Amino acid sequence: MGKYIATLLSILAAFLFLTSCTKENTAASLETSSKTIAEESVTDDDGKTEEPLTFTIANGSEPMSLDPAQMQGTVEHRIFEALFEGLVSTDENGQPVPGVAESWQISDDGLTYTFTLRDDALWSDGTKITADDVVYSWLRELAPETASPYAWFPAMFIAGAAEYNASEAGADAVKIAAIDERTFTMELIGPFPYVLNALTHYTFAIVPKQAIEAHGDEWTLPGNFVGNGPFVLKEWAPQNKIVCEKSSTYWDKDAVSLDEVIYLASDDINTNYIMFQAGQVDWCTTVPADLLDSIMMSNEYQASPQLSTYYYSINVDKAPLNDVRVRKALAYAIDRYALVDSVLKAGQIPCWGIVPPMQGYEGLGDDRFDPELAQELLAEAGYPNGVGFPTISILYNTDDNHKAIAEFIQAQFKENLNIEVTLENQEWATYNANRDSHNFELARAGWVGDYQDPNTFLDMFVSGAAMNDVGYANEEYDALIEKAASMPDGAERYAVLQEAENMLVLEDQAIIPLFFYVSQHLVDTAKWGGWESNLMDYHPVKYIYKK
Repeated sequence: MGKYIATLLSILAAFLFLTSCTKENTAASLETSSKTIAEESVTDDDGKTEEPLTFTIANGSEPMSLDPAQMQGTVEHRIFEALFEGLVSTDENGQPVPGVAESWQISDDGLTYTFTLRDDALWSDGTKITADDVVYSWLRELAPETASPYAWFPAMFIAGAAEYNASEAGADAVKIAAIDERTFTMELIGPFPYVLNALTHYTFAIVPKQAIEAHGDEWTLPGNFVGNGPFVLKEWAPQNKIVCEKSSTYWDKDAVSLDEVIYLASDDINTNYIMFQAGQVDWCTTVPADLLDSIMMSNEYQASPQLSTYYYSINVDKAPLNDVRVRKALAYAIDRYALVDSVLKAGQIPCWGIVPPMQGYEGLGDDRFDPELAQELLAEAGYPNGVGFPTISILYNTDDNHKAIAEFIQAQFKENLNIEVTLENQEWATYNANRDSHNFELARAGWVGDYQDPNTFLDMFVSGAAMNDVGYANEEYDALIEKAASMPDGAERYAVLQEAENMLVLEDQAIIPLFFYVSQHLVDTAKWGGWESNLMDYHPVKYIYKK
C-alpha cells in the first residue's frame, strides 16, 4: 500500500497547501444591493423575457429531512447549502468564509469566539436575523427532545453543550450568548484548530424560530418554509424533486447567478447518467462503475481526492461479531487492492485505517490482507474453515456501486473464510434508521470529513455518541479523544489521535475500513463555472454560473 499512500499524501498536501486558510481574527465584509429579483423570468437589456437559468442536480436518494437538525448525509448537505447559511459559510473551494457573520474575533487562548452579524442578513420572510436567532437555533439542535442525530458534534467542543444534550444540565449551561442584536459569543472546551471549518456544517445552521413556532414539524413544507440561504424552497414533490428559487432577501443575492436549482431524488445511477447525456441533468453526483472506462474519457468527468473513507460498520454487540477474533478475521479476509482495481477502477486508495493521510498525520499505513491469518483467527473463535459460523448479512443503501462492493465482499468471505453472507438493500431513510438503531450485522458506511483534521473521523466512535452505530465503547479510547481535545495543534496531538485510531481499528476492529474515496461527478465545466473540485467535495450552488 506504500505507493498508494505516497501518491495520496502528495496530492492531499498540494490540495491542503492551495486551499489552506489562516486563522485571522477578522473576515472581509461583502457589499450587497437591493436589486429586485424576478419570480418567474429574467428581463434582459432589450426588454426581452428570458427563461429562468435553471441548474438540475441528480442528487441521489430522497432527503430524510430539510430541517438541519435532522440532517445526516451528503444528500441533505447539498440542499442545505442552497436553503440555509450559518455564521460561517463555504466558498467554491470548500473553505470557510463569512456567512451571516461578517467578522469574528478569537481570544488569545483560542477558547472564546465573538461574531458580529451582518446588519443586512434577513430571513426569506423579510425579518432580520439576530444573535438571538443563533442562540435559539443552536440550543434547539442540542435539546434532548429534538433528538438530532448530529447533536454530539457541537457537544464535542462547545462548553456545557454535552451536559445539556445529556439532560445533565439546563440550557443555561451552554456557553453561548447574544450580547446584543448583532453580537454572538461562544466558549469552547479546548483550542480546537478546526472550529471555523466545523461551523460551516448544518449542525450550526440558523433556523427560523417564527416559522417553527407557527408550523411545528411542517415548517419545512412549501408555503411554510422560511430560510436564510441564497435560495428558498419553491416545490417539494417527495421521491421526485425539490425545486429552489433564488432568494430576493439574501444579503449576497447579487453574487447568485442561478434563478432556480432542481434536486432530483433518484438513486438509479444509470438512469441519472442517461438523463445527463440527454441534457436533462447538469450535475450527476455519482457515476456508474460499469461504464467508468468510457466515462473517464469524457471532459465532463470530474474526479479528485476527497477527505472521505468507505468502510463497513460491525455491530460489536451481536454474536458472533462480539468476538474480536471474528471481526479481525473478516477484516484480514478482504483484498482491498482487488476491490479498487477490479470493481471501483477510479483511483480509490485501499486503506486499513479510517483517517486519510493529512499533513502531519500519516494514517495506519500498509495493507494487511492475510487470508491465512484470517482463517486462524476464525478457527480460534470456534469456527474452523467456517464450520458452524452462522449466516450474516451486509446492509447497504440503494446504489449500484454499493451493491457491487457488497457482492465483492460476499465473495471474499466465501473464498477466504468459507462463510455465507447475504445482502440486504434498503432505501436511504430505512437504511439510516436501521443503522441508527443498531439493527444490522455488517453495514456499508462512509464518512466525509466535516473539517480537515483527524478528529472528524474519530470522535463519532466515543462511547454513546449518536453516530456510533457500531456500539463501540472503550474508556481508554474516550480518554484519548478527550485528551486531544484540550491539546494545541501539532505533532503531540496527532500522536494521541494516532493511538486512538490504532485502538479503534487494529486492536478492537470495531470497523473495517476499505478505501479512501475519490470524488466522482459529471458536470460540464466548460458550460458551468463556479463548480470547483476540492478535498471537502463541497460545491455550493451559490457560486455556479453559466459561462
